[in-house]
Amino acid sequence: MKKILPLFSYILHPIFISMYATLFYLYCKDDIFTTQEKYFVLFQILVITIIVPVLFFMLLRSTGHVKSVMLPEISQRRIPLILQCFLYILLVKRSIVITRYPELHFFFLGALFSTILALVCSLFKIKASLHMTAVTGFTIFVIGLNLHLEMHNPYWGALLILLSGVVASSRLEMNAHTSKELLMGLLIGVLPQILFLYLWL
Repeated sequence: MKKILPLFSYILHPIFISMYATLFYLYCKDDIFTTQEKYFVLFQILVITIIVPVLFFMLLRSTGHVKSVMLPEISQRRIPLILQCFLYILLVKRSIVITRYPELHFFFLGALFSTILALVCSLFKIKASLHMTAVTGFTIFVIGLNLHLEMHNPYWGALLILLSGVVASSRLEMNAHTSKELLMGLLIGVLPQILFLYLWL
């Protein structure tokens, strides 16, 4: 089990959560969008939330500003978090607009606020688990979408709650965080999503 747990830190790495959320959203609203539009949305998410951050990470690593994809040191998190803020702003302003994708728009808006909170924490030398921030924010979005679309399917939410626990265990097993840092990440991920639920639920 100790060998398996670290895998979840990579599978559920924050960089992939936006793609998972978008895939789930398009799956739930399958009849609303054309196949071409779905591919276009997924391509935008792939480029903006995965490819650009990965390329930027490689640049930072080559210049010695970061050492690991897990960003273990607080000082290494600030530049990637600032970039992430700008990428989320680009998404909600130009791509995932409220008029066409309201639920997903508010998810990314919540993710933006979570990223800002994580950045503020890093400025005060407070380390919060970005893994917990991402996976718990995704969990609230899935539960909210389930209620909003009246899917009557509690299994997705239950699965993600379970996976949140697995991710927390994984981070502890890897000695990446303390329990306090995991709790801080959870609060940063959950609270903005819950606040924005009132605008679209």
